[in-house]
Amino acid sequence: MIRHIVFFSARDKADLPAIVKGLGQLGKIEHARHFEVALNGKVDPMGNDVDVIVYAEFDDADALAAYKADPIYAESTRTVRPLRELRLSADYEVPNPGRQA
Repeated sequence: MIRHIVFFSARDKADLPAIVKGLGQLGKIEHARHFEVALNGKVDPMGNDVDVIVYAEFDDADALAAYKADPIYAESTRTVRPLRELRLSADYEVPNPGRQA
């Protein structure tokens, strides 16, 4: 399984609802086994630069690639890119999901 996490900050905080709505469209893409968009709770005293988080899980790299190739992904990018400042993305493989170390 692959976990996909993306952090966004808004250029203008007034655009946060539009960013969340634009990113929420990604949940319509069928290739994710799990998908969430959330506002950052901003409770960390060390830094709160991130405004919005996207979290998704995919069965494998092919499913993640198909997600990114979907036209909905391109449309979401066109909507959100002009509104965001920061975008940080990370993908990592979980070899045995559900198994505790």
